Amino acid sequence: MLAGRQDSHVQYASLLTSSAESSEDELFSIDQQPDDGRSARSSTSSNQPARSWRNLAGFWLLGLCNNYAYVIMLSAAHDILSDDFQETELLEDGGDRDCNLTSTGAILLADVVPALVAKLVSPAVDVHTHIRVAVTILFSAVSFLLVGASVSSAMAYTGVVAASLGSGIGEVTFLAYSAHFHSDVVSTWSSGTGFSGVLGSFSYAALLSAGLSPRNTLFVMLICPAIMTLTYTALLRHPPSAPGCSCCGLAAAPARSTSVSSERSAASSVPLSRQEKLSLLRLLPAFMVPLGLVYFAEYFINQGLVELIWFRNIWLSHSDQYRWLQVIYQVGVFLSRSSVNVFHIERIWILTALQMANAVFFFYEAYYLFLPSYWLVVALVLFEGVLGGAAYVNTFYSVYHKFPGREREFIMGTVSLADSMGIAVAGAISLPVHDALCTLPGPRL
Repeated sequence: MLAGRQDSHVQYASLLTSSAESSEDELFSIDQQPDDGRSARSSTSSNQPARSWRNLAGFWLLGLCNNYAYVIMLSAAHDILSDDFQETELLEDGGDRDCNLTSTGAILLADVVPALVAKLVSPAVDVHTHIRVAVTILFSAVSFLLVGASVSSAMAYTGVVAASLGSGIGEVTFLAYSAHFHSDVVSTWSSGTGFSGVLGSFSYAALLSAGLSPRNTLFVMLICPAIMTLTYTALLRHPPSAPGCSCCGLAAAPARSTSVSSERSAASSVPLSRQEKLSLLRLLPAFMVPLGLVYFAEYFINQGLVELIWFRNIWLSHSDQYRWLQVIYQVGVFLSRSSVNVFHIERIWILTALQMANAVFFFYEAYYLFLPSYWLVVALVLFEGVLGGAAYVNTFYSVYHKFPGREREFIMGTVSLADSMGIAVAGAISLPVHDALCTLPGPRL
């Protein structure tokens, strides 16, 4: 009788201990959540890892920091190419468009083509996750240093390339790594990347408006790689099943001792064969084509057309108009990338059609300059950002819930190629379009 009571006390104490350990990080399994009726979520609800506020916050910060250098380079594109930064000259032609000698599309190409190459090569290179993250952080820091200290266009472009490599390696690494966590980290990652655009473009424009030079502003941005390091090493709870979680002193989530969890972990850790990967590739155009077209359209607008749309007699200079339109665009991206847990869009083609229509409208505006107000351009750029952000987060949210764990990691990393491919094409087309439109008459009076 006494032994039985002692056993009961031991079990009760064990239960309290395990409950306390779980509550430390507010863990709860999605299996305990009621079904919300969405078929995408219900198909994988029984296989999801536990949810942790540290992981949600960690992926949000990683998304913010991963895209920060990339955003800064695009926000600074007009300045990097200007006479104040690299002693280039305005394009001399018969018009009065206030054009840089080179389109900001050149910065876009330098900021995305290396990322595309990194994403193409990354799945074929078997490198430790921690090493990938370290390389991402290193490239981010080097990019700010090179561009901020640049004494030539070649040095500045090298810095932009470093930012691109860092963001590309980081995106494919973290999206693939998210397959080992609760599905909500996809939402927080996307929200973080969206807010990165807002914070990056706003902080750059605000610091310049406050009197800081473009070069010194870039040196201030070095705080971001430091935050990324702390987030990955100290905040994120690395699951035991994830590759490389047991080294470098990183905090790992407590392993579950149940046989069911062990079996799932073992099954998900078996790598895909080449035949399985080839089989999965046939399913990817349904996700990659709509996403790629959305990104082509929006970056053709942002880096090929928006710099040519400006208003002469308002309180903002041409450069200021460009910078603040980048801020407005990023606000739209952030709002929509944070919305997937409120409503989920499965028909990405609707967003694609709307964004392509946007691109056509902006081309006619850049050609004819017919809009009467700067605020109309602001509204249209905001709408453009909403469409782009919605396409991104809903695509990866769908991928997460439509494929099991073994396939999910490979597909998440591969689908991330779509946005870079669309952006690269947009950058290439922006160059001749810029040169052609710069020969037209100047802006409305």
